[in-house]
Amino acid sequence: MDVLSLSLGSTGLLTAVFVFLSVIYYIFSKKTQENNAPPSCKGWIPWLGCAFDFGVAPLGFIDKKRRELGPVFTLHVAGERLTFLTEAEDFHHFFQSSNVDFQRAVQDPVQNIASVSEESFMQYHTKIHDMMKGRLASSRLSDVTPHLIQQFKGKIQSVFGDEGEGDLHDLVRKTMYAGVINNLFGDNTLAVDDPKEFEKICQHFIVFDEQFEYGARLPPMFIRDWSTAKQYLLSKFRGVVPKLQNEKTQGNQTVLQSLVSITDKPHAPNYALMLLWAALANAVPITFWALSMILSNKRVLEKLQKQVDDTLGNTPEEKWEFNEDFFKKMPYLKSCVMEAIRLHSVGVITRRVMTSFTMREYVIPKGDMLMVSPFWSHRNPKYFPEPDTFHPDRWNTSDLEKNLYLEGFIAFGGGRYQCPGRWYALMELQMFIALFLFKYKVNALSDHVPSPSLKHVVGTQQPSKPFLISYKTKAS
Repeated sequence: MDVLSLSLGSTGLLTAVFVFLSVIYYIFSKKTQENNAPPSCKGWIPWLGCAFDFGVAPLGFIDKKRRELGPVFTLHVAGERLTFLTEAEDFHHFFQSSNVDFQRAVQDPVQNIASVSEESFMQYHTKIHDMMKGRLASSRLSDVTPHLIQQFKGKIQSVFGDEGEGDLHDLVRKTMYAGVINNLFGDNTLAVDDPKEFEKICQHFIVFDEQFEYGARLPPMFIRDWSTAKQYLLSKFRGVVPKLQNEKTQGNQTVLQSLVSITDKPHAPNYALMLLWAALANAVPITFWALSMILSNKRVLEKLQKQVDDTLGNTPEEKWEFNEDFFKKMPYLKSCVMEAIRLHSVGVITRRVMTSFTMREYVIPKGDMLMVSPFWSHRNPKYFPEPDTFHPDRWNTSDLEKNLYLEGFIAFGGGRYQCPGRWYALMELQMFIALFLFKYKVNALSDHVPSPSLKHVVGTQQPSKPFLISYKTKAS
């Protein structure tokens, strides 16, 4: 009898909670509808909304709802209202408006991902952003470029060797991870030059990266592999950072040293973890996408190969500077890179609505997460004809020498918190591709470029399948 009563009592309590949540959800939904909010997808489960459908393949779901609901719409996902803007003419509400705030949008995810407290984040985020913007400005890349050239040349040789075959994504990842970490963090700061230790770092970072957005939302108990990877990487930085804090720097600081010098000591390892992710999560996979699309298009490969061979072959190796003037000798290289970035930009970027505002005929309420999707914005045929085609020549109508991009291109964000590392990323992408194509004769063994996984909305998408190549040094 007691057990039965307990069972009935529990059932009654759950029913009451469900009814209560349903009523609250109904009232809230009705209120937003009366306030002329955008059309929405609310799902049928209170609070969760369309979280299940969204979570399975978020990029595909975003596009589906855009087609169904129009250029402005709201998704109800796990207690949040995600309001999407999908037309370029509305993006000023996202990038320039004082009604929205970047820091308030990302503070909670950063706390979950890197265990950075709200107080620390709000105190140091802008300082970190401005430091990165200054350290990696186009005018200061000469501070890091010579070292990165040597890193890439050495790591390409050690990873690829003189000839072989394998998965291009895996090969590029191992090579660039090593070079970029040594360049931004300091030589062997993370045991990059120890093969066994570096393999562990790579394995844990790949897990951390591929489940990054789950780490932003889910309790650690539901993503144990990711939590283990996070703690492993944090432990590495907890060992490294105190040494950097205590040593006197001779000459130029690394970017990691600059970061450590301006943050609070308790959270310095946590910010270092975020720097690691920012340095590797986007530029490295885009390098893979650029190379795979170049190698899969004979005309593009021949045109680019000639520019690379003429430029590097006719310039003494000690004068390879990979600065703006040097890249001007290979204009098609930047067009290929920009086209790869267009096709494989991040899934979403976000702001928190701090003050309700009106756009088009809709009221965007305070508290919404305002979203744009560079991935889908760059597939708008209004601005990019044949949007799914890798077509580097489309960039002929822009002025890439002055970094004036095509209308509708938002890969680097905008406004106060535009990507501070964009000039470094463009430089490393072009440098790696040029060095690789100059050194090797490469053949694609896979008959087509793999499709991107549509599971990721944060960071660049990973390929859904391997892309196999064979390669051999031109000198051999």
